[in-house]
Formats: sequence, structure tokens, C-alpha cells
Amino acid sequence: MSNIEYFKPTVKDIDHMQLLVHQEVINGNILDRSAHEMAATIRSYIVAKLDDDIVGFVALHIHTQDLAEIRSLIVSEKYRKQNIAKELIKKAIKEGKELGLNKLLVLTYKRELFESFGFVEISKESIPETKIWADCIKCKHFPICNEISLTLDI
Repeated sequence: MSNIEYFKPTVKDIDHMQLLVHQEVINGNILDRSAHEMAATIRSYIVAKLDDDIVGFVALHIHTQDLAEIRSLIVSEKYRKQNIAKELIKKAIKEGKELGLNKLLVLTYKRELFESFGFVEISKESIPETKIWADCIKCKHFPICNEISLTLDI
């Protein structure tokens, strides 16, 4: 879809972003992020917009000087299977490289999608504790997690 624009959102986009992710939050596939939390981390997001409609987004959350996490990847059900998720991931990887990071982490149910970019599975025990206590503990599936942990050296 060549009409899709990819860009950094503003705080004015948060309500629309929350609507887009709402069902996946209910399903337990994505962690709930309050409007306040999204505002505080708005610079970490990249959105995909078609006409005036946000159809997807991703966040690149920095954990350390070396490590960032690709998280909150969502594409509207109506626009899936059109490579929007792949484009968002590409942009997050590019941003990670530009920031001078060495490694990206992702926890996902979509192993094959991330493996197509060269991500490799790691044990959950190797995930930084700051991630577990900041995010995972909020998940309705904690401590029984079926997500796959993968990393990519960049």
C-alpha cells in the first residue's frame, strides 16, 4: 500500500492509538498503556497512517545504552497481511541502529515474523529484570507466559 505514511506521532494521536490497540489489550496480546504512559513515551512510537486513519504502530523502548525492545506492535485487522507490520519493524530496527544500540529484544506470539528479520530465540531467563518488573508483572498472563523471547544484534 503506497499511500501509507510512517511517522512519529504526537500526543494528539494517543486516543486513536488506544482505540486501535484496545481489543488486543482485552485479548491479553498487548499490555495496556495508559494515555499518561503513552504521552511520556510518545517519542518511542512510529505510526502507520492511511488517509486520516492510524492503521498501525510500534514502539522502540530503550532499556539500556545497548538494548532496546520492540513492543506494542499492532496493525488494524482490516489492514493485516499488507506488510505494514514488516515495515514498522524495519523502521524500528533502523531507528535502533541510528541510536547506536547493539541489540533489540522482542517478546511476541509472532515468532516467524521476527525470525524473518534475523531475530533468534533466547531463554526468558536472560531478559533484563527491569523488563520483567516494569512490564511483565502487569500482564494478565504473568507469570505463565507463552510469548517467545527473541533478540537481534544490530
